[in-house]
Amino acid sequence: MSFFKKLKESIAAKAESVTAKFRDGLAKTRTALAGRIGDLFSRSRIDEAFFEELEEILIAADVGVRTTMELIDELREEASRRKLEDVSELQPILAEKLVQILKGEGDDAGLNLNPNGLTVILFVGVNGVGKTTTIGKLAWKFRQEGKSVLLAAGDTFRAGAIEQLEVWAQRTGTEVVKQPHGADPAAVMYDAVKEAISRGVDVLLCDTAGRLQNKAHLMDELAKIRRVIERELPGAPHETLLVLDAATGQNALQQARMFGEKSGVTGLVLTKLDGTAKGGIIVAIRNELKLPVKLVGLGEKPDDLQTFDAEQFVHALFAGAAAEDNGSR
Repeated sequence: MSFFKKLKESIAAKAESVTAKFRDGLAKTRTALAGRIGDLFSRSRIDEAFFEELEEILIAADVGVRTTMELIDELREEASRRKLEDVSELQPILAEKLVQILKGEGDDAGLNLNPNGLTVILFVGVNGVGKTTTIGKLAWKFRQEGKSVLLAAGDTFRAGAIEQLEVWAQRTGTEVVKQPHGADPAAVMYDAVKEAISRGVDVLLCDTAGRLQNKAHLMDELAKIRRVIERELPGAPHETLLVLDAATGQNALQQARMFGEKSGVTGLVLTKLDGTAKGGIIVAIRNELKLPVKLVGLGEKPDDLQTFDAEQFVHALFAGAAAEDNGSR
């Protein structure tokens, strides 16, 4: 059996076993990306027109110009080096290269949890991306795992933010540390860390007010929050997660760039992935900024917040194309 046939069969096998959450959550992106790629890879010749159309498809799916050009160059090199003629032999190679980009160089998959006590996770991002909802879903996830959870209402500015967090606390059987509307967010975090330590809580999830990445004073406020948390619990926060709306495409990349530089972001949460065809932005962010995607939102239910898995993501993207390709042969 040839190398390419083995790769192709491996892709198909993993596509069949991919979780329904990823497959269903990526339906729109798969239609926009893998569907068009499937049509393109049904051709019989590898020529310049093929690479130009593939470039157009990847950019349209928000994989990003820089990342797209790198992928195209690598595929050209593989085709030349292996003397490939059938374009179908390039599809599994493209899939594997996407997996390599999304995995990165280090083993940074999953959340960094403190093995010796309290884990503090700080959430940052602009307004409307789903920070508070993500916190609620993650609280539910941790509770399902048997962990004790406390929530910190650090968004003291947005009307209804504290109440929204309290609704999630009721749903998940957790409690909220809060102060009056307009209070200093750093003071809330101080109280929350103290309370979490005194109670012996496993996880403290910290909400913050939405802020534009180009507002210096708001970014300075985030730095102050981090200093307060670290002073009370050295080594914390153990994760600073930037929440991004996947539907914003390239704007999400810009947000990630600015927040990553100024607020010590350790990982990303991509929300609303099920509602957009721009899921390729995950590839661009991972490749250009080297920031790992930790969690993805694939729906509105509590269990639709999933730990990101590079292989499942790519195989879910190509699941439809693989099925169509197998059916046509």
